[in-house]
Amino acid sequence: MAGTEAALRSLAHNVRAARTRAGLSLDELGRRAQVSKGALVALEKAQGNPNFATLVRLADTLGVSVSALLEGPAQGRVRVVAADAVMPLWAGEKGSEARLMLTTSGPAPVEVWRWRLEPGEEYPSHPHQAGVVETVSVTDGRMTLVVDGTEHSVEAGQTAAFDGTVPHTYRGAGTGTCHLIMTVHLPPGPGAA
Repeated sequence: MAGTEAALRSLAHNVRAARTRAGLSLDELGRRAQVSKGALVALEKAQGNPNFATLVRLADTLGVSVSALLEGPAQGRVRVVAADAVMPLWAGEKGSEARLMLTTSGPAPVEVWRWRLEPGEEYPSHPHQAGVVETVSVTDGRMTLVVDGTEHSVEAGQTAAFDGTVPHTYRGAGTGTCHLIMTVHLPPGPGAA
């Protein structure tokens, strides 16, 4: 429970700081991100439990990565993260899940995700901010990647890259569990050279 409370405090601090840097009021952030002002007030007070879609909309609107909203204080030069040390940000009814392992630093950060997709289970993602590119590298099993309405089969040993600014869906395919590593390449932030 203490870990959850600390994570909520970090999220509250990071959202408030990013909103202030962007010069947005709670009302304006809520309008742009399609999140109620009440939910934002609760979030900035480290209360509530925002879902993954809300975090993505907030990050996109604020021009930061999802993990930038979630991360605590900096930890030194090398950061090693074990999958079981990171809570899933999305869990499906059939046992699928997505864990945001880490985000690289620098002017154009990259989010590294570990996904498990059960057969037939899917996660539809809304379009991201301009300049976002995603890759999916299947390490075991098979998935169907739907990008802007077109289905693509991606199997173990294959990697696909696509424009994340269009609707896209990840779906488990075949008869076994699909394991994949997804990267989200974010555009350079404000002031990056």
